[in-house]
Amino acid sequence: MGSIGRKRRCSCFSNHHLPLLTFFMAILVQKGVSESNINQNYTKYRQISSLRLERISRHLDKINKPPVLTIESPDGDLIDCVHKRKQLAFDHPLLKNHKIQKSPKEMPRGMKVKRDSNKETWQMWHKNGTRCPKGTVPIRRSRVNDVLRAKCLYEYGKKIPFSRRSDAPDVLSTNGHEHAIAYTGSSQEMYGAKASINVWDPSIEVMNEFSLSQIWILSGSFDGPDLNSIEAGWQVSPELYGDSRPRLFTYWTSDSYQATGCYNLLCAGFIQTNSKIAIGAAISPVSSYAANQFDITILIWKDPKVGNWWMSYGDNTLVGYWPAELFTHLADHATMVEWGGEVVNSRSNGQHTSTQMGSGHFSEEGFGKASYFRNLQIVDIDNSLSSVQSISTLAENTNCYNIQSSYSNEWGTYFYYGGPGNNPKCP
Repeated sequence: MGSIGRKRRCSCFSNHHLPLLTFFMAILVQKGVSESNINQNYTKYRQISSLRLERISRHLDKINKPPVLTIESPDGDLIDCVHKRKQLAFDHPLLKNHKIQKSPKEMPRGMKVKRDSNKETWQMWHKNGTRCPKGTVPIRRSRVNDVLRAKCLYEYGKKIPFSRRSDAPDVLSTNGHEHAIAYTGSSQEMYGAKASINVWDPSIEVMNEFSLSQIWILSGSFDGPDLNSIEAGWQVSPELYGDSRPRLFTYWTSDSYQATGCYNLLCAGFIQTNSKIAIGAAISPVSSYAANQFDITILIWKDPKVGNWWMSYGDNTLVGYWPAELFTHLADHATMVEWGGEVVNSRSNGQHTSTQMGSGHFSEEGFGKASYFRNLQIVDIDNSLSSVQSISTLAENTNCYNIQSSYSNEWGTYFYYGGPGNNPKCP
């Protein structure tokens, strides 16, 4: 068990700069916040300095690229249709002269690719009925309130560096994160992973906690400063999104979450190619207890010809890719793949959090009640998708969240996982 690098420092601004109401209102109007919301939120943010608001405004101008069209989602999101070549990824110094790869040179064997599926995908903003024009990509707009919910500007859209157990990558030891995961590696080279992930809307106890279900693609030193990680799945994060809806998300880092990488498209890196899927947008519909079940399928794999790491969503619809230039160890291959759930346990009231993982029910309750990952697959050195034959499972505190794996002809390798958090056996 080792500590990863130096802890990221927030430089949250002091309040000796007098806040300017008119300046604050102007920024919020510019960023799409209604005047009624301004009046409601001004009391909350009255202590924020004009200097901090200026810095936030500059940052938003940097990451929110000028849209060709803006679509308002029923959940309040603004989806900006941005020209593919104008997206934030190309602000990255290593991608200045990068030529967009329209599709992978080679797909995993057994995969049928749909570059732009006509099948209705489930995202809340689709209910508006408007789509982004050809040649643009849909990007969820960041607004002032999104940044203000973060501890400070530097941490907006970032994971916090943490200690890591070397025996089970991404299983945290000291910062209050808890997991129920399945994993495979590290005796083999891996070039991707796939799974169908049951979608729920777990309750979150406090705003700075989250609950997610995802795939991790990992390589590098698990207890050092050079870990490379590519991640995708769904998450509920009131701090990041301002609500409790499950949302499609991605993450990447090439230095153990220290300086590189971010969630979704909140920094330069991931290149989006699809005009219908918005990363960070709410997923709809979601599963209900002992009723209808819904899942999303995610595949991440390395194009063997070019080296970029591609992501497909749903019915093999290509979303975009992480360029090989972003990584060190993953420029070659992955040594570990993980599937499963993660929550933050801040113990805000001195007890274990009641933030739920998955459906909020333990694995032994089974289908329709516990959340699942099914059809776990990996991409091997021959660029072939194959069912995972053997996995290890781990949960730090099985009285709070647990996991049970199995195999069937229909679901291949699968597992149920999750839990309610705080309960009489999880104080």
